[in-house]
Amino acid sequence: MKRIARLGAVVAAVSLVSSGAAQEAPPATDPVASVNVFVGADNNGNTVPGAGVPFGFVTFSPDTVRGSTNGYDGRSELTGFSVTHVSGTGGDSKYGNFRVTPTTGPVDPRNLVFKRADERGTPGYYATRIGAVRSELTASRMAGMGRFTFPATAEANLIVDATSAIQLMGKGPKASSAEVRVLDKRTLGGTASFAGGWNVAPLTLYFAATFDRDPVRIGGWNATRGTLDLHPGAGATGGDQRSDPSNRLGGFASFDTRSDPVVRMKIAVSFVSVEQARANLAELPGWDFDTRRQAAAKQWRDALSQIEVAGGSEDERRNFYSALYRSHTMPHDVTGERVGGSPDGRPHYEDYYTLWDTFRTLHPLLTLIQPKRQRDMIESLLDTYKETGWLPDARIAGANGMTQGGSNSDVLIADAVVKGLGGFDRELAWQAIVKNGDVDSDDPINQGRALKDYLRLGYMSQNETRSASRTLEYAYNDFAIAQVAVAMGKQGEAARFGKRAGNWRNLWDDRLGCIRPRHADGSWIPDFDCNHLYPDNTTAWWDAPFYEGSSRQYSTYVPHDVAGLIGKTGGDTGFVAWLDTLFETDAHAGGYDHGNEPDFLAAYLYIHAGRPDRTAERVRAIMAKQYRPTHDGLPGNDDAGAMSSWYVWSAMGLFPNAGQPFYYIGSPVFTRARIALEGGRSFEVRASGASAERRFVTGARLNGRAIDRAWITQRELAAGGVLELDLAERPNGWASRFVAPPNPFHPDPAQRATERK
Repeated sequence: MKRIARLGAVVAAVSLVSSGAAQEAPPATDPVASVNVFVGADNNGNTVPGAGVPFGFVTFSPDTVRGSTNGYDGRSELTGFSVTHVSGTGGDSKYGNFRVTPTTGPVDPRNLVFKRADERGTPGYYATRIGAVRSELTASRMAGMGRFTFPATAEANLIVDATSAIQLMGKGPKASSAEVRVLDKRTLGGTASFAGGWNVAPLTLYFAATFDRDPVRIGGWNATRGTLDLHPGAGATGGDQRSDPSNRLGGFASFDTRSDPVVRMKIAVSFVSVEQARANLAELPGWDFDTRRQAAAKQWRDALSQIEVAGGSEDERRNFYSALYRSHTMPHDVTGERVGGSPDGRPHYEDYYTLWDTFRTLHPLLTLIQPKRQRDMIESLLDTYKETGWLPDARIAGANGMTQGGSNSDVLIADAVVKGLGGFDRELAWQAIVKNGDVDSDDPINQGRALKDYLRLGYMSQNETRSASRTLEYAYNDFAIAQVAVAMGKQGEAARFGKRAGNWRNLWDDRLGCIRPRHADGSWIPDFDCNHLYPDNTTAWWDAPFYEGSSRQYSTYVPHDVAGLIGKTGGDTGFVAWLDTLFETDAHAGGYDHGNEPDFLAAYLYIHAGRPDRTAERVRAIMAKQYRPTHDGLPGNDDAGAMSSWYVWSAMGLFPNAGQPFYYIGSPVFTRARIALEGGRSFEVRASGASAERRFVTGARLNGRAIDRAWITQRELAAGGVLELDLAERPNGWASRFVAPPNPFHPDPAQRATERK
């Protein structure tokens, strides 16, 4: 998901050196040592550099005056450290709650803006100096810990803003009410409710904050632009920002640090109650900050060790493990904190922001390396279906919202079914995805599909917003439903949805060679240019026929019927030339744009035309040019790990076609990549001699048996074993005769066979 900022001028590069950020240096054999937590934090990558654990809800992270949806940028002044964030997202902001700011002197929460120095971080740890205070942060799933080293002063303060949120010039959430209480002589608790921001549904969060020693003073505060009321020994209420955004409320604790400069703090959050937030403080037992930091690092080490790589350059290894790190940030594990329902002990995840981005590469990766979590995520989506009546395409803080394209939870479920993931209620999943396919949504901007035109005409007409891009996504969503139907023995439903999976053809213009929007009467939109980039300034953002892209970019999105697409573009030779045009056209002129997800699969489609060498050229160029281990090292929004997981797959030399049980063989940058699989098995990709020059696969052996195809099946990978690849500086025709991967369904096999001739 990209936004307007990505379409404007490119932000100047901000490297680790220029920003003053530095990386801690654990042992070289530790994968944590290869992670740069600042990758993508600038240039609209919007990643979060602060402290968290894999899929943890809390990310104790710095907020700056020019931060984006992540609250952060590498250059501007720092305002404090909030405990909730989303990573890599576009659009309006969300979260940024319960910001903590260390200060010296009289307590004053207004205009907290500080220069920073000596900024550094590793997974599970962040540190910087703001003003005269050294601030260090670590975290657990629902709590954060700070260690603050103050100068010798009688007035050292930790200020908590209960009404804080990442504002983005007023586009963020606004507090509707808040309260802070003094729970005991060293503990604050409170709550705040918000409306607005990305997904405007109301949000209520609770917090508890405690300190490792008794403060000199503790209490609440109320403030506006020109007023400040402190309440030592008492709490505070108010904080309604809907009519006055400067109306703020929070708590404070003041310490005498003349004899002991270090103050430690724990802060936990909850969707349930202050009492639950206070109970969540137990995730961080004791007050030994370094022990808690090491515990967070161990969680990251365990997650990152699921894939081991060897070879490649230092930058490639850093790119890889930084990308794998960011692939473990969202959705958030809020088990015991059921938003919209009572806690019942079931695993629960929130903040699928958004499946339109993450179904393509992130969730197929989690299916392999985090299968239990992926099962729990699907179960959480099914719980949402039971509660709301719909599977979401996007969801945050307990509310569905802002469906960008199709009902891509259908693809997520199909991917799990065809890969045999198991561990969830397939009948309930079938019920949920069939509703997506058959029932016209009463609120399609937030859930389900707009189906009236699609079911009547076989395409979405210009009567609907995003008509062309949604037709493409609906067709693939229907294919996904057909896949599940085949797996469950529902042959009639498989045929019905399978026929609908061919609806992409109803918008194909043979003369232009691209998808072209149509009106309800069947007429084409006039004066159409395949390269025209949407949105433009003639309509509202969501009113364009293609969502964030051009027809040329979207026309590659037929993941289930590449053979049909080849037939439409003049056979193998014509298809290669058609793809070349996409890649050789500048992104700003409607050509290939790696900064947005609809193009993610395009480079791998050459394989269907017998040209894996072309795939190697394109994929290697994207990895080399679009990914760097720096603040500005991503080509666009990371989108909750979607952009990062593309790199993880491609660098290993494999790539999923989400919702289908096979993986393309690409061009690995490493001489060895070992994936730890469930049940103690492993799968290795070995590519002796892989380098920037030696990028073409000239031979392959799967468990010692030669194969002449540029794909492997899910069954072959899941069984474990070794894929050996011979790489050379020039291609030799390996896999030039395409043999289709196993596919339980195609809408029209006879027509596909004819087109392939």
